[in-house]
Amino acid sequence: MNHVIDQLHSRKSVRVYLDKPIEKAEKKAILEAALQAPTAGNMAMYTILDITDPEKKLALSKSCDNQPFIATAPLVLIFCADFRRWYDVFCSFVDDVRKPDLGDLFLAQADTLIAAQNAVVAAQSLGIGSCYIGDITENFEYHRELLDLPQYVVPTAMLCFGYPTQQQTNREKPPRFSLEDMVHENGYQLEKAAKMAHMLAQRQDLNPEELAQWVQRFCKRKHNSDFSREMSRSCTEMVRSWLEEKE
Repeated sequence: MNHVIDQLHSRKSVRVYLDKPIEKAEKKAILEAALQAPTAGNMAMYTILDITDPEKKLALSKSCDNQPFIATAPLVLIFCADFRRWYDVFCSFVDDVRKPDLGDLFLAQADTLIAAQNAVVAAQSLGIGSCYIGDITENFEYHRELLDLPQYVVPTAMLCFGYPTQQQTNREKPPRFSLEDMVHENGYQLEKAAKMAHMLAQRQDLNPEELAQWVQRFCKRKHNSDFSREMSRSCTEMVRSWLEEKE
């Protein structure tokens, strides 16, 4: 196994960091790696917010599901889907420009997440841990104001970076699904997808009774949770703000 693939297999979310700053050279390398990501039409439809203000980091630690480690993470980056730059330049040179629509939002979000993952892989290669914070897509109205986001710019992913503690380094990575579970040949196979419960039982090493209890707890903690409902509400508001007409 080569070094890059080994890094991908060993990478896991890191939420506890050494009291050690990320030097400018490493930070620059992570950001430059993000910009090398594949992008639709070479448009790079994203903007990266480097959050250095301690007060803003503290605010984000509270608004993103009350996770204190965000406030003390050595590096916090927010990756925003951004069609604002392109729309403004189009309007400057083209007489008839359509308003950005859902297709533009989805394409920009794809660009954004690919760039974010490039940053994660680059950090991992430098011995720097990372953690995605999906909660940045909650509380849209608050985050839009906190981060001064104009129309056609929306937060898509937040990443915390830092050198992992020994405990985090030694912590076992949660198991993933197998290739047989996840790869469908030539088209979607409903009969394979229907084996999800079996896949979970194998991954979690659970008997049927334990599996039922595990699924009930997991659904309550994730899908039926207050934060999940807020995320759906917030994403609906985000889409509405993207599509609303401006003078």
